[in-house]
Amino acid sequence: MVDDAISNREKQGAGMSRMVGSALRMMMGTLASRVLGLAREILTAGFFGATRSLDAFYVSYTLANISRQLLAEGALSASFVPVFSRVHKRDGAAPARHLARQVMTVLLAACAAVVLAGMAASPLLVRVIAPGFAGDEARLAVSLTRALFPFLLLVSVGALAMGVLNSIGSFFVPAVAPAASNLAFIVIIIALKDRVSVWVLVTAVLAGGACSMALQWAWAGRMGMGLIPARPDFADRDLRETLALFAPYAAGLSLNQINPVISRMLGSFLEGGVISVLNYADRIIQLPLGLFVIAISQAVLPMLSRLDRDDREGFRSFIRDALRFNLFIVSPAAIGLMLASRPIVHLLLVRGAFGGWALEATSGALACYAAGLPGIACNTVLMRALYARSMPKAAVSVTLFTVCANLALGMILMRFMSYRGLAIGTSIAFTGAAFLGAWHVSRRLGLRLGLFGVWWTARFLASCLAMAGCVALAQIAVPYPMEAGFPLRFCWLLALVSGGALIYTTVTLLLRCPEWVWIKDAMAKKR
Repeated sequence: MVDDAISNREKQGAGMSRMVGSALRMMMGTLASRVLGLAREILTAGFFGATRSLDAFYVSYTLANISRQLLAEGALSASFVPVFSRVHKRDGAAPARHLARQVMTVLLAACAAVVLAGMAASPLLVRVIAPGFAGDEARLAVSLTRALFPFLLLVSVGALAMGVLNSIGSFFVPAVAPAASNLAFIVIIIALKDRVSVWVLVTAVLAGGACSMALQWAWAGRMGMGLIPARPDFADRDLRETLALFAPYAAGLSLNQINPVISRMLGSFLEGGVISVLNYADRIIQLPLGLFVIAISQAVLPMLSRLDRDDREGFRSFIRDALRFNLFIVSPAAIGLMLASRPIVHLLLVRGAFGGWALEATSGALACYAAGLPGIACNTVLMRALYARSMPKAAVSVTLFTVCANLALGMILMRFMSYRGLAIGTSIAFTGAAFLGAWHVSRRLGLRLGLFGVWWTARFLASCLAMAGCVALAQIAVPYPMEAGFPLRFCWLLALVSGGALIYTTVTLLLRCPEWVWIKDAMAKKR
């Protein structure tokens, strides 16, 4: 019995090390993408500031993005990756590749139908997502929406290739693919800077989607998973299982896509520029979100799908440790963003048309979004656990809670806090959804997750408080040099971030936080 317990712990540690290693590879690839993503927002801010025409573009881009995240990167990932991972492990590469080719055909047909329907229904969609728009701004948003909907077809192929590559252990290229998209966007904006308009942004988005798709599709072929569409065999049990899971997950994820709509819908009733401000804050928060949260969740799903479904204790332990690792990585980033939101926004965005009001509004929204980052991180991993355990009803209930809470809190808080109320409402909603997701997983397993153990929680809180105190004191002792040149301001922020990271690293090492063991093992295996 003792030997069995030791063996289980060793397997659990090895599994976490593999997950951490996969997440680290994704983080390295994602870093370039997120940095370039910030660069594109810096360019956009410099050319457009926070204006109503840019609001119209972001409304249109949101509609195209909703379709992409719902079909290509949402329900597809949730339904396809678990089945593909099991087929690849059970039957080998050839049957798994055949399944992927069949899914490619179904996905393209579904996306084509959505694109045509979306283009036809653009006037109605704009009225729903931005009811405060009228006249020329509404007509502009409708035209932009129709032009952007084909973006879905481009990213669908890339999303399927990403799911295939992640399932066979290739994480770096899918993580770096968005960098190609952002780079194409930046090149087009700079090339057309003399006649830049919101229509140039549409061209840049479509070109970026094509670049990201081409990179992932080509790499999948090189890895022996050529994604050439094949005629679907609806008698194939694996295809039928994928499609059976797709519908309920699509229903749940369609609810989840309402969340960005809520902010823009309510923001359209506030002062001009609020939608742009929320988007700028969201783009900054995407750096830690994509770098850490998405990387970890993408690494978690294939591993959860391969776990023995009868091993409830092993599943519980893996989820608990994955959540702890997520909080260990994400929480210091959230603290830094909350405490230094104004210097970050000033350094990145204040130039050209981006003025004083936009600075104050964006930094306030960023701090409120950052407060919900740990909750978003936990919710993302727990949703992957629900997918892996084939619990679509529970996933829908968690998503429905998020939407209802986000809408209710946004409507209430915007009366008193304007755009800050919309951002803090989103943070509270996702944090509550994380607790609900944990309850569903715990109930299915019949075991408590035991996330907040006394000793782990004490070490975690001590590390976070030490970092927060040092960062706050540093800003009081040496204030941000707002009037200085860019090099000095950049060095100030770099020193603050580096110092905070050093404090957090030192304290967690001194307290012997177990997450460092997984990181050390993952790096050793990589070498």
